[in-house]
Amino acid sequence: MTDLPTPSRDWVPRDACRLPSADVPMRLAAFEALFAAAVTSADRPEPTRLRLDLTPDPATAARASGLAMREADCCGFFTFALTASRGALTLDITVPPARANILDGIAAQAGARP
Repeated sequence: MTDLPTPSRDWVPRDACRLPSADVPMRLAAFEALFAAAVTSADRPEPTRLRLDLTPDPATAARASGLAMREADCCGFFTFALTASRGALTLDITVPPARANILDGIAAQAGARP
């Protein structure tokens, strides 16, 4: 098994994030774990929106919604929309245009296509 390179974390918005610096690595690890375990496809339909198709099960929905709530509380510029519909589970993440670089970093972690 080959170790994959760790994406750059230079995109973390220290100027707009209320999360204590010591907690940032744990939050990033939580996103990385969700992406590794549950993302079935990732797409970037717009520069300010990332769409993640997730494994459609209640545990994944709970995990994704909990992480989205914590992140929205910390960085209020994010909008998260979790949609469960006909056997599918989708997490849309949007940001204002001035924060598109932050979404770039998340998209890279999730393996999104531009």
